[in-house]
Amino acid sequence: MDALRQIEAFVAVVRAGSYVKAAERQETSKAVLSRQVLELETRLGTRLLNRTTRRLSLTETGAAYFERCVQILDDLREADAAAGATTATARGRLRINAPLTFGNLHLAPLWGEFLKLHPAVELDITLTDRVVDLVEEGFDLAVRIAPTGRLPSSSLVARTIADDRIVLCASPGYLRGAPALTHPADLAAHAVMAYAWWSGGDTWQFSGADGATADVTVRPRLRTNSGDTCRAAALADQGVIYQPAFLVGPDLRAGRLVELLSDWRGPTLDIHAVYPSRTHLSGKVRAMVDFLAQAFVQPGWR
Repeated sequence: MDALRQIEAFVAVVRAGSYVKAAERQETSKAVLSRQVLELETRLGTRLLNRTTRRLSLTETGAAYFERCVQILDDLREADAAAGATTATARGRLRINAPLTFGNLHLAPLWGEFLKLHPAVELDITLTDRVVDLVEEGFDLAVRIAPTGRLPSSSLVARTIADDRIVLCASPGYLRGAPALTHPADLAAHAVMAYAWWSGGDTWQFSGADGATADVTVRPRLRTNSGDTCRAAALADQGVIYQPAFLVGPDLRAGRLVELLSDWRGPTLDIHAVYPSRTHLSGKVRAMVDFLAQAFVQPGWR
């Protein structure tokens, strides 16, 4: 039991990056964690962490040991779940990361239904457009959105749960006084509102019905890391935006925004559920992935 507590303390400290943060997350004291890690190093007869006044870092031995410890703890949690019921049972805390706007618009309404279906699960949701490190930051699952075929390769498992497309649009109020827009190149004469974390940067890609392509570098009047801010600016008649249908779909249907260049299409997007690769997928992660895939069989933005 002492050895297990020492391993749990070591993993918690490495993931948190400091004894203080780890103690807060584990609801214990810095002194307790420090003692447990020191006892672990003494038992192993080797140093696992380099300690300075500013930061902690893993030794070469510590880095290899950390990876084994993470797997051991994962396997132990799965064994506990199997002993309590079956490996298919969804139970325990499920930490999920998702993009901010998509999470608020399309995931938040689903959490209540999931909790009703799986009363033994506790959800811990973090919304951010930053790409988190699932393993290092302790997430069980992430929802990630990327242009089709451009999800970065990694050791993670990805299941596509929905698709979408990027839409070029503006408000009728802006268009009444705007220059003509018949080709993507005409965007040079328009005010545009750009999403700062778009994978193409300030280059917007289009495909024509005849197979032609056009890559246009825009000069944004407004650049922001928030799709909601781009949408708000467009609704205020400030210019053209290039945003997913899941964000602007209701505005297009209501006529508040108008889709532009109908003969040219922006990139398609895939929405993925991403999770660490494991031999035996935990019941809670499997339940969530299946739930999301079913929830988006007919996405509301189409």
